[in-house]
Amino acid sequence: MTDEAADALVERKAGLRRQAYDARNAQPDKDAVSKVIIERFIAVPEYAAAHTVMWYLDVRSEVRTRHQLGDALNGEKRIIVPYCTVDESGANKLGLWNLASMDELVVGKWKILEPPRERWGEAGKEVEPQDLDLVMVPGVGFARDGARMGNGQGYYDRLLDQVRPDAPLIALAYECQMFPELPVGPQDIYMDKVITEREVYEGRGRRAR
Repeated sequence: MTDEAADALVERKAGLRRQAYDARNAQPDKDAVSKVIIERFIAVPEYAAAHTVMWYLDVRSEVRTRHQLGDALNGEKRIIVPYCTVDESGANKLGLWNLASMDELVVGKWKILEPPRERWGEAGKEVEPQDLDLVMVPGVGFARDGARMGNGQGYYDRLLDQVRPDAPLIALAYECQMFPELPVGPQDIYMDKVITEREVYEGRGRRAR
């Protein structure tokens, strides 16, 4: 991709991102609609088949997960949650935490719930991306073919690039976050499914790369 094409892609994504933020912020009845979406997520066969599942912790106007996360912890799944950190080079990175109880979480960066910083790296609690059997993915906007637009910080791009190819990537979104299509770059990863309150969209998955 040329520099001009890359700049044009960034600019187009920025405009669509603002549009998606506005739509997501305006979504009425977020708690009730999120509950429907989470119930759909739990009902997919990929969830039933998975042992180790990553749940994201919602922030701002994202589809809300924390209200059902406690119930998931009482089930038979090994529940993993991400937290924002950096790698050895200082690049944005998601750490992965084996969550046993909601009481382990505190308010951290960007007011997202996360494990306390002094426990990061604790033996038996940290998990590698390759250990995940299923990943719940947040986002700002999605297309019906599974294309994803994030916040532009690169946290999920780097994580999803390390997840096993056989581990499904399932995004949660309000229907108002869906676009007919989205511009994608060579680093962008397609979801296997996108679940909204209305539909379960079958995405192209990583085979599209």
